[in-house]
Amino acid sequence: MQEKRKTRGLRHLALRVRDVQVSQRFYERLFEMKVVWHPDSENVYLSTGYDNLALHQVTAEELSQFNLSRVHPLDHLGFIMDSPSSVDALFSEATEQGATIVKPLKQHRDGSYSFYLSDPDFNTIQVLFEPSIQL
Repeated sequence: MQEKRKTRGLRHLALRVRDVQVSQRFYERLFEMKVVWHPDSENVYLSTGYDNLALHQVTAEELSQFNLSRVHPLDHLGFIMDSPSSVDALFSEATEQGATIVKPLKQHRDGSYSFYLSDPDFNTIQVLFEPSIQL
């Protein structure tokens, strides 16, 4: 019998962005991500120590075709927080920094608590406390 494979979670996401430096600062400031590798001016790899985000610069040739529509194949990405108060704190910080809030703070019926914001390239991010997830 073949041994069952087990993943360790979805711990890596790569996004194409218009300006790597602008997006890097956004994720560093709001989500405390740190640079783990900056191979060149068009690519940067960030990490929280658990989750990893690659940012790849859209080329000049592709930029005119890069669609910034809010109708996007990626519905949203999410950051799991350790408590409702952490969600509140990040909401306050994002608001103070002028981030675009897509959906305000909400207590959900299942006990989770979240809000949604937009990054510089209109990717929607859910900031979520989910009581069933053990960190």
